[in-house]
Amino acid sequence: MKKLSFLALVCAVVLAAAPVFAATELSVFAAASMTESMNQIAQMYQKVDPNVKIVYNFDSSGTLKTQIEQGAECDIFISAGQKQMNAINDKFVMPGTRFNIVANKVVLIVPKGKNATGINNFSDVVTDKVKLIALGNSDVPVGQYSEEIFKNMGIWDKLKSENKITFASNVKEVLAQTAAAAVSCGVVYSTDAATSDAVEVVASAPKDTHKPIVYPAAIMKDTKNKAAAEAFVKFLKSDACANVFKKIGFAIPEK
Repeated sequence: MKKLSFLALVCAVVLAAAPVFAATELSVFAAASMTESMNQIAQMYQKVDPNVKIVYNFDSSGTLKTQIEQGAECDIFISAGQKQMNAINDKFVMPGTRFNIVANKVVLIVPKGKNATGINNFSDVVTDKVKLIALGNSDVPVGQYSEEIFKNMGIWDKLKSENKITFASNVKEVLAQTAAAAVSCGVVYSTDAATSDAVEVVASAPKDTHKPIVYPAAIMKDTKNKAAAEAFVKFLKSDACANVFKKIGFAIPEK
């Protein structure tokens, strides 16, 4: 066996002694309806900064808010509703970092090819056409928007009294129940409906029946990765990310 040259030996020792730097893990809590878009963006960001690993926690905004309040480590929070962000704003949100990232729409969906009764609009939920409807829970933004819509239409109390509602813990569960034809219809965001070939949109929420659906995002005060969080937020505001959001069906709020 040939002996290593002195220079090669020195290089080997230096490399062996060099510290190994682990990638920075950035914890991003995001509304379930952002799963597809944010996963794409994480892949894109790997090329922008390979030293940062984006770790997502996708769930209903209400659940994510509660986890943050209970001390879960979170660098960035993206909520599907202003209400959840407002609830933690003063105590947990880093001042000056909150912004509106995307906007969405609420739609009524049915199992694809199985709309034999002819459900065509939100008013149909209190007719015999609908046996069961899937809605988000009251702590889930899509559930709150659904309740607001039906209350403004004057049919919420009737819908509840008929025991037609099955509640889900997040919008993806509403989508799954409808796709499986476990319910006659469901209320989801248009972006979620677009991710499934097993459902079809039959109606958009009637005009002026709910508040604008705008998703706020912010860096948390307790982040241990401030610089990395700021860099990722800057990327989220880029044209590249806007194109991902728009392709999936989100709108970009005016700044």
